[in-house]
Parts: sequence; structure tokens; C-alpha cells
Amino acid sequence: MARFHIEGGHKLSGTVTPSGNKNEALPALMACLLTDAPVTYKRMPRIGDVLTTCDVLADLGVSVNWVSADTLTLCAKNVTYKIPDPQLCTKIRASLLLLGPMLARFGKVELALPGGDLIGARRIDTHWEGIEALGGKLRFDNAIVGEIKTILGVDVYLDEPSVTGTENLLLLAVKCQGTATLHNAASEPHVVGLCNLLNSMGAKISGIGSNRLTIEGVQNLHGATHTIGPDFMEVGSFLCLGAIGGGKITIQDTRPQEMGFILKTLSRLGIIPEIQGTSMIIDGTKPLVMKKDIGGRIGNIYSGPWPAFPTDLMSVAIVAATQSQGTTIFFEKMFEGRMFFTDKLMQMHANIVLCDPHRIVVNGPAKLFSARMNSPDVRAGMSLIMAALIANGTSVIDNIYQVERGYFDIENKLRGLGAKITKEA
Repeated sequence: MARFHIEGGHKLSGTVTPSGNKNEALPALMACLLTDAPVTYKRMPRIGDVLTTCDVLADLGVSVNWVSADTLTLCAKNVTYKIPDPQLCTKIRASLLLLGPMLARFGKVELALPGGDLIGARRIDTHWEGIEALGGKLRFDNAIVGEIKTILGVDVYLDEPSVTGTENLLLLAVKCQGTATLHNAASEPHVVGLCNLLNSMGAKISGIGSNRLTIEGVQNLHGATHTIGPDFMEVGSFLCLGAIGGGKITIQDTRPQEMGFILKTLSRLGIIPEIQGTSMIIDGTKPLVMKKDIGGRIGNIYSGPWPAFPTDLMSVAIVAATQSQGTTIFFEKMFEGRMFFTDKLMQMHANIVLCDPHRIVVNGPAKLFSARMNSPDVRAGMSLIMAALIANGTSVIDNIYQVERGYFDIENKLRGLGAKITKEA
């Protein structure tokens, strides 16, 4: 199993460009099933989850053509109904996004339960209830089995603003009879990106960027060319890394206007980048100080649905907090397994108290020491890499396929900033 060897303590400086947004790319790939015409994607991150999704689609009969390193064309003209490969589907969470387009195209689907990160229970109730509201009939029989005769134009009330739930319902509702409205929909930038792609394919979605999406159904969609937005999770990761890396890092080709709450939250740790157009510059030579609440109370950082601080950035923010002067409470409201990776940071001598599955207290700054660790999920894996880069000694991180599922070419990007990192196959 592949692993990283990381020699810590080297100053990190230079320029880095984020790849395309993983969470936009995956539902966008599934959208190709809604048309027989080619769909071309630019700035497509060639990461593990994207490649596995392409394998799933190719097994269904989709033509997959990498035009360049980050440009991909898919064509589903010759797709006929079959059960998506169960072994491939269980490798990724994104396989769940086949429900909407398969039902829209064939009126039936049988799908193995998805895989993905081990960060706690991940409900599929929002998908299930939404599809049934649109006219589908689903049952569980060691797999998700569904059918739909007519896609209804109705009001759908999501019990939580689930990102993948919203995306699945969009991929189904674009072909509804009449007009469907999704209430309490997710509004993350990657959901906006999917809506823009679908509209460029001929869909009629309004309310984009809000929690109420109105979809006027159409009979047919056509091909399109779509550019995936920059991965703000990767941008956030490099902001945290740059703040503790001892040098100055420029993150170019970003969308600062999409990151208001993220920047506000990171500022509580003392992470305040300089913004120049679409670039963010973070100076790691300045000491970090945690901001206290009014009256001198200990501050807290919490995750929540957009536009609140994303759960996927909690792990990297925690590593940054270990190097910031003061005390902060981190409250992970969404996944009960997200915080368990912190035992590895404690192994490196981070001053962290795990209060319960959702809350930790971080006291900083702490001098970190090298360790051998195992990456439990995409975001925790990146946080362990960050910790290893500033630790004293050489660390080994196993199970790095988890990181490579979500971060494209991360080894070379880090090496370009001065990191001493090697990959052992």
C-alpha cells in the first residue's frame, strides 16, 4: 500500500494552483447520462474518485476520452440499461449520484450501497424521500432498487440541506412533468456549478445559489462544455498550511467571493490572507493568535451547512490551531467520526482534548514530533500531511490513496513549495 515519507521542518514558500472542485466534478460527470450528446469538462481533477467514477460510467457504456491532462469528454449515446458495477460503486460515495440520472434515463435502477470516507453515519434518507416525492418507488434489498414512471413536478421539502441529496434530485427533476421546487436545498458552490452545467445542457433551473431551487422540466438535454470551479477545500487547506509553513505561499486562480465565511472563520485562528484579484497570499512568518470571544471567553469554531464553515475543512483548521497561541473549541456538528483522527495529532504531541465525538479543545502552540500514521479519510489525510510537514523528524503516512481520492498531484504541489516528501508505492 502506498505511503508518504515526509521530512518535517522545512520552510514552505512559492505559488500553487488549486485543481478543480472534486465535489462539483463528481455530480457533473453523472450528468452526462441525461443526454446522448458529448459533454466536455475543463479543469477536471484527475483524482482517484474521478477516475473511479469514469470507470463506473465506462462500464455502463459511456465513452470516456481524456482530451488533455484536465479536459475530459464523455458521451452516453451508446448506454443501455445495466446494473452499475457493485465493486466499483462501493469504492466511492459518489456512486449514489447514479440514482437520479439512471431513473431519469431508464425509469429504473439497482445500485449497491456506496463507499466513501469513514467519518460517521451518512444518511441517505434525503435522497430516498426526495425521489419518492418526485414519483419514484424505492426499496432496499441488499441494494437500492428503484423505478419511476412519471417524474412529477411537485414541491419537495428536504429534511436537511444535503449536498448529494440536492444534486441527485436535480439530476432527476430536470426531466419532470411541469415544475418542481426543492425547498431547503444545499447551496454550496459545487451545487451552483452543477446547476450551471445542467442549464448549459438545456435545463431550466432558477434560484441558483439559494436554498430554494425551481426546476421547469424539459424533455431533452443536449451536450455542453463546462469548466469546473476551483476546489475551495484545497484553497482552504493551502491557507492553513501556508499559515504554519514558515514562508509565504501564493494561491492563484481562486474565487475569494465564494469563501467569505471560510475566511471569517479562519481569521479566528489568526489566518488572514492578503487578497489580490483571484490570488490569496498567506504569510507564514507571522505568529498566529486565536481570537477570544467578547469578555475573554474561549472562542469556538463550528461546522454547518453552507454558508457556514464546511465540515471538510475542520481537520486542516485543527492542525493550524495547534500552532496558534491560545485555546479554541472545535464543534463538529455534522459527522460523529470526523474528530477521531486527532489521536494521531496527540501522538505527535499536539495539545488536544477530545471531549466527545463532536467536540475537541485545542491549546497552542505545540511543538510537533514525527510519527507513523494511517490516513482514515481524504481531509484527515491532508491534515496529517500538514502536521508532518511542520513536525520535527521524518513521518510516514500510510493509506495515502485516501488523500489522492480528493487532492490531485498533491505530492508535486507540495514539493514545489519546498516540502521534502516522497512517495513509496
